[in-house]
Amino acid sequence: MKENIILIKTFDFAIRIVKLNKMLCDSTNQFDIARQILRSGTSIGANTEEAIGGESKKDFIHKISIAYKEARETKFWLRVLQGAEIINTKLAESLLQDIEEILAILGKIKISSTKSNS
Repeated sequence: MKENIILIKTFDFAIRIVKLNKMLCDSTNQFDIARQILRSGTSIGANTEEAIGGESKKDFIHKISIAYKEARETKFWLRVLQGAEIINTKLAESLLQDIEEILAILGKIKISSTKSNS
């Protein structure tokens, strides 16, 4: 079976977000932000998985669109954590690079799926 790069990237990213959540709760007591980024950061992969199992092309596009929006939200929270100096620059830049790659892939999937649906 052919590897699906977006599923791999979103799964690996979700694992990193779970670890970030644990670190935020354990060492910084940033429970509210930790909860927000955990929800949005893990939702990306979950919605991508749902899209692949979608009932129709319209359902697929809808779920990919949700995954894209959750990725945008996650990027926001990462920028907040970086700007507030809650996480170090190296970690922030690494996570932001990952989310940019995910956004680029999801954006291309969404555009190509929408065009082929027309």
